[in-house]
Amino acid sequence: METLFFSMLGFLWVAAITPGPNNMLLTSSGANYGFMRTIPLMIGIMLGMQCILLLVAFGVGSLILLYPALHLILKIAGSAYLLWLAWKIGTATYEKLETDAPPPAPIPFWQGGLLQVINPKAWLMALGAVASFSLAGSQYLHSVVLISIGIALVNIVAGIIWIAFGSMIGTLLRSRRAWTIFNVFMGLLTAACVLLIWH
Repeated sequence: METLFFSMLGFLWVAAITPGPNNMLLTSSGANYGFMRTIPLMIGIMLGMQCILLLVAFGVGSLILLYPALHLILKIAGSAYLLWLAWKIGTATYEKLETDAPPPAPIPFWQGGLLQVINPKAWLMALGAVASFSLAGSQYLHSVVLISIGIALVNIVAGIIWIAFGSMIGTLLRSRRAWTIFNVFMGLLTAACVLLIWH
């Protein structure tokens, strides 16, 4: 069981730390709104992943395998949502930190959760984890709990790394031009994640 758990952590870690929609969103938010104000977005992403895992573990995910049309709908909805997020990131307005005006609102946590629901990669990650690392019979529920813990652990660590990276970049963005270039770049990277969905 211990060996299986660490193998699962390795599988989940690779999926969580590599660049993708979640990490591009966390980096951009960290740069634009700071570390602490991005934590709710990370929590939303984590809760969304947990919901997907539970749906997959208890049968709903198998519908995607049985009905390819559902997978296509997920891909289309996920692509549209990612492109909308990319537009929001790329067109984010420049804000001086010393301004007396209230700071812009960060991306709310529910958007992070929603991204998971319509993200085919999240479904495939959960399907892969359950198919590869769940145990049969009476140990099934126990193994699903361990997968859930594993996903939470890797999401926290990977999320903190990407938010910190974004926050560090944010401190370097001291001009309107640098800010605009960064946001456009992150918007393009987020839009490019659509290609991963259709790969």
